[in-house]
Amino acid sequence: MDRLSAMEAFVLVIDSGSFSAAARRLNVGQPAVSKSVAQLEDRLGVKLLLRSPRGLAPTEAGLNFYERARRSIEEAEEAELAARGAGRGLTGKLRICAAVTFARIHLIPRLPEFLARHPDLEMEVVLDDRNIDLVQEGIDVALRMGRLADTALTARRIATTRHAVIGTAAYFARAGEPRSPGELIAHEAVIYSQRGGGTVWTFHRDGAEVAVTVKGRLHVTAAEGVRAAVLADAGIAIASDWMFAPELTAGTVKAVLQDWDLPSMDLWAVYPTGRAATTKARTFIAFVDEVLRQPASSGSAA
Repeated sequence: MDRLSAMEAFVLVIDSGSFSAAARRLNVGQPAVSKSVAQLEDRLGVKLLLRSPRGLAPTEAGLNFYERARRSIEEAEEAELAARGAGRGLTGKLRICAAVTFARIHLIPRLPEFLARHPDLEMEVVLDDRNIDLVQEGIDVALRMGRLADTALTARRIATTRHAVIGTAAYFARAGEPRSPGELIAHEAVIYSQRGGGTVWTFHRDGAEVAVTVKGRLHVTAAEGVRAAVLADAGIAIASDWMFAPELTAGTVKAVLQDWDLPSMDLWAVYPTGRAATTKARTFIAFVDEVLRQPASSGSAA
């Protein structure tokens, strides 16, 4: 039995959910995949999969083995890439995670370009505003914004952008533009309810700090909802330039109180704890850095 091939078959069975789907991806017959996994179980002396009429499910031992097997396959691919030279391009699967709004505006429209550079690469993009477990979800690299709560994470800061008070021209025509932070209490705010949001907006200028408790009847738990509400003229919000990049460039939304500073927003590349970043993950992050360095008019920023 080719141990690495059997591990690859097992990983594909878990990833695809069935022996037949794994067989199609390996371009072999289903019996061959079933036999490989069975031989692997015999070698290890444990059950890796539970089979039932409803499908397949990994055992606890299977889940533990899956993560380590996947890592071994990645390391084997890394060794092959190093031997062949980076000029041959990336192969295999890259699984990334990013916040919904950032990915929709800045990432997904540019992925065809990245994939064109690496025609043998397959990507899976997990969109989630929450900080999911990277190891449990099999993520190679995640893009996270703001302050990292877990200091044990392996992370690299990619970029930083400003926060600002943002609203549409129609809203400001109706409610007027605030000239100082204190005037915000007379405005309708769209409140972002997740970590980093809230009703207290703190401004700084010339060493002074001003905290304002804003009022708003609309509380939203996802950045996409904040965007939609602001663009519907529902009120003002604190947002990063990344979040409203197309509209700021087009002039359909406006940042006010720009002579006051709000906390900036960092973008981080976060890797699973205890695992070295793969060549695929590092190459992808270099591409994200390239995208964000381009002018906003070409579609990068939010």
